[in-house]
Amino acid sequence: MTVSPRGPNERLGTLLTLAQISNAGLARRVNDLGAQRGLTLRYDKTSVARWVSKGMVPQGPVPHLIATAIGGKLGRPVPLEEIGLGDTDPAPELGLAFPREVSEAVRSATDLWRVDLDLRRGSGGGRWSDSLAGTFSVAAYATPVSRWLITPADGSVAREVRTPADAGSYRVGHSDAAKLREAAQEARRWDSKYGGGDWRSSMVPECLRVEAAPLLLASYSDAVGRALFGATAELTRLAGWMAFDTGQHEAAQRYYIQALRLARAAADVPLGGYVLASMSLQAGYRGFAEEAVDLAQAALERNRGLATARTMSFFHLVEARAQAKARNAAACATALGAAESALERARAGDPDPAWIDFYAYDRLAADAAECFRDLGVPSKVRQFTREALARPTEGFVRSHGLRLVVSAMAEAEAGNLDAAVAAGERAVEVAGRISSQRSREYVVEMLRRLEPFQGERRVRELTERARAVIVAPA
Repeated sequence: MTVSPRGPNERLGTLLTLAQISNAGLARRVNDLGAQRGLTLRYDKTSVARWVSKGMVPQGPVPHLIATAIGGKLGRPVPLEEIGLGDTDPAPELGLAFPREVSEAVRSATDLWRVDLDLRRGSGGGRWSDSLAGTFSVAAYATPVSRWLITPADGSVAREVRTPADAGSYRVGHSDAAKLREAAQEARRWDSKYGGGDWRSSMVPECLRVEAAPLLLASYSDAVGRALFGATAELTRLAGWMAFDTGQHEAAQRYYIQALRLARAAADVPLGGYVLASMSLQAGYRGFAEEAVDLAQAALERNRGLATARTMSFFHLVEARAQAKARNAAACATALGAAESALERARAGDPDPAWIDFYAYDRLAADAAECFRDLGVPSKVRQFTREALARPTEGFVRSHGLRLVVSAMAEAEAGNLDAAVAAGERAVEVAGRISSQRSREYVVEMLRRLEPFQGERRVRELTERARAVIVAPA
């Protein structure tokens, strides 16, 4: 459905010509992007013609999908203003700011949580709001990262609400922050087991809006405030990670920026590094390898002498992933060596934060395999994938599925078709049990690697099963 026409949209028509996209081509791209977000869209060339010639304005997330489709063809971000749909965005800057003052940081984060939840409920609930989509731009991370590097911790965050009638007159205690941390830990377990799109995982934004926001607006001491900001930073980073896992990269970016700002208010530099590592993984996944390197190195630089050995090992590993994406084999090897050395120094009694409890040698081996996949060293991919799969992965269902995909691709490249199909079948079975767009994208890449073997019946059968999983709702 579209709102009333406003006259011909010459900007959209001009940009379509520049990008060399036909009306039918744009409609197809918009429908495909919508499907990735769980939306059923049926636009055709006539729909696009109406957008251009009559100025009809599609509702909901569609303007963002149009911008994303055109931006993908042009190879750069395309703002809504450039396609003549700038006034359709309910909150163009929502969640992208990194305020200097703590009070403004609270407002920025709570506004994001409120609008996202309202929009999700308005569209039926249960899924991330595509209205917070837009075009992912790695440049949006520049100011937040710079400000965090300069000042990774705020001064006092104590807050006193003096108006008795104010709803925020409640005094927050350490137990309130502890409950939020428990919620974050529980959500992380659900995410690992069922994927970011599982309905239980999608309760995180509601927890932020309903539970965390009122606490941030209440009264608390500096010590309690630090704990509260740390807990909300964890939940906000997790919301971003889940959005990333379900293909909502633009929403993920907004949550990551707010998580970094909240971590600064918490004076929790390792947690800020963890947010930067998440940003790095997203940037690398989206093809921005050099920026991914910068983000990972920022996490490392500020945490030297602060983070535990296990935490630093993970940050080194994230840099290795980014260096591999950048095709810098020597730098990748150095980072991998640093990650392994740091992990060897880790001890059971170290004061590791709860959010790093997922990280052990199997994760290092799995990511090393992906590094060597990106660098084109199949023998190393097979070696590290086998090491990763040899260790228990109970509770980490999605990670296990991704490792199986990488294993299938490596075995196929080595010509071991039986092993490739066996790993592929198990990977498809896992992907069908979880709600993760990222897992589906890995399966798509696996099928691409298996295309030379389509003459084999077992490969064709695997492909048919995999396609059924790929088109299933995320």
